[in-house]
Amino acid sequence: MGVKCKAAGAVLILLLFLGSLWLQGGLDYHWESCLKGYNQVNKLHQLSNSSGADGVEGPQLLEACPDQTFQVSLLLSHLLAAPAYTSDVLLHPYLSSWDELVKFMDALGPMVGLISKEIESKTSTIRQLALFADENREAELGPDIRSVNSINANAEDSQHTGAYHSVRSMIGAELNRGVVDFQHQTNSGCRTLLRLHRALLWLKLFLEKLAETPVAGRLRSPSDLCREAYQSTLAKHHTWFVRRAAELAFIAMPERVFFFRLVCVQNQEQLRIVLNRVVQAIVEVYNRTQKALEENGMLDLP
Repeated sequence: MGVKCKAAGAVLILLLFLGSLWLQGGLDYHWESCLKGYNQVNKLHQLSNSSGADGVEGPQLLEACPDQTFQVSLLLSHLLAAPAYTSDVLLHPYLSSWDELVKFMDALGPMVGLISKEIESKTSTIRQLALFADENREAELGPDIRSVNSINANAEDSQHTGAYHSVRSMIGAELNRGVVDFQHQTNSGCRTLLRLHRALLWLKLFLEKLAETPVAGRLRSPSDLCREAYQSTLAKHHTWFVRRAAELAFIAMPERVFFFRLVCVQNQEQLRIVLNRVVQAIVEVYNRTQKALEENGMLDLP
């Protein structure tokens, strides 16, 4: 009896540590039926045929899924809104994308949910840095200028101005202020973004694998797919201890039918259409962020 208790206690400790350590190395169930009153087949047919003249899928969005906390439609809309100019990413929709991805992970159960808590702390760090920078900027302005700004500005405009309005503006501002340390750990926005960036690759690869068509008529388990995605991405940045803890979380991954319900589809083909659209949007955001970090030598920030 004592041995079993000790073993159970060890597993619990591993899971608790997973939530706090997951992001440090690199990224540092209920559901309701959502098919009621909702013509999913018609929506997916429209989505799969929404192409531009160049053959690239158009910007058509998914519909909302009733009685669902995670909304794949919101995730896609935020991802599509993030790219800006020719090679930049707006931080407001980028962080909003993570808000939905956190809900996605929370839906996978308490073990994976522990990981999402650390992601939330990363998005909160960048938001707090942005707020602090805006407050400092306002304090440096005279009262007359602040008054004019308050009249002319609105909430939407404020999201796209300032040092932290985009990935590249944040990188430039933090480099100019000397807050990015290339030798030691800091709480800079750039280092925090790198951890989120690595996590986005993991989730992108997982969703990509989840959307794959059956091999020899057989669909692989989400648990195996998530483990594979992790091993080829985040695992290389984690210690042995964190990697073992991650394995425990993947064991508890729900079965595939759960993901059908999570994104309001009825079968694998419909899931493929939805997830491929999301993955396509993630790739655009990921590639732009990757380029900005790489150009500034930030892919290996401690």
